[in-house]
Amino acid sequence: MKLNGKVGLVTGAGTGVGAATAVLLAQKGCRVVVNYRRSDEEAAEVVTAIEETGGEAFAFQADVASDNETRALVDATVEEFGRLDLLVNNAGTTEFIPFDDLDAVGDDVWQRLHQVNVVGAFHCARAAAKAMRETGGEDGAEIVNVGSIAGLKATGSCIPYAASKAALHNLTVALARTLATDRIRVNAVAPGFITGRWLEEGLAERYERTKVAFEKAMPLGAVCTPNEVATAILSLLEGSDLVTGQILACDAGMSLAEPVQV
Repeated sequence: MKLNGKVGLVTGAGTGVGAATAVLLAQKGCRVVVNYRRSDEEAAEVVTAIEETGGEAFAFQADVASDNETRALVDATVEEFGRLDLLVNNAGTTEFIPFDDLDAVGDDVWQRLHQVNVVGAFHCARAAAKAMRETGGEDGAEIVNVGSIAGLKATGSCIPYAASKAALHNLTVALARTLATDRIRVNAVAPGFITGRWLEEGLAERYERTKVAFEKAMPLGAVCTPNEVATAILSLLEGSDLVTGQILACDAGMSLAEPVQV
C-alpha cells in the first residue's frame, strides 16, 4: 500500500515502538493519531516531532481496555481526518515475574494483561474495521498488531504476558480471515528484546547485563530498537497487498537461538 495521504492510528504511541511508528508513518505522508493512556506530555512531544517535519497529527487519550474509550478514539480519528486506513495495535502491558515463581502470578495479573494485550487489540480492530469499511479507499486498509517473540517461544517477562501475546497472534489470524472480504489485511510483528524504558524499568539493575547477554546470544549479534521494530511494521504496511494473517518475527534471530540464561 502507498502510505502517502493515508490516515494511521497508532495505539500506545507516547513512547517506544508506538512513538517511532507514528513518526515513521508521518514521514511517509500519513496523517497520524497518537493514542496514549498516561502521559499528556510524552504524547505532545510525539505530535510536535511530527509537526516539526511538516506532518499532521493529534493526540487522543484512551485506554484500549475500555470498549467505549476505543470507540471514541476511532470516532475522533474520522471526525478530524475524515477516514481511517491504518491501525497499529501497539498498546500493551506486562508484569516482571520469573517463570518459575508460579505463586506470584495472581488472577489480577492474568486479567489485566489479557484485557489490555488481547481484548484491547480486539476493541481497536473492531472499531477500526467499521470505520475502514465506511471511509477507506479502493486499495483497502491494514491492521498490524504488535505481538512478541514471547508469544512464539514462551519467553519474556512472565507467563501471562507470553500467553497473551500468543493469543494476540491467534487473534491476528482470525481477524485476517474474517476481514479479508472487506479488503482489510491483518498481520503482526513479533519483536524480541527491545531497548528502551519498558525493559529498563522492568529489569532495573539487571537491564544492562541482560541486554549484553541477548546481544551475545543473538545470531545477528544485536537486539531490537524501537525504530527497527517500527521499520518492520512499515514493511508490512508498505509491502505486498496480498500478505495477510502473517506473524513477522523481528528479533535478530532470537527465535533461532538457544534460550538466553542471565
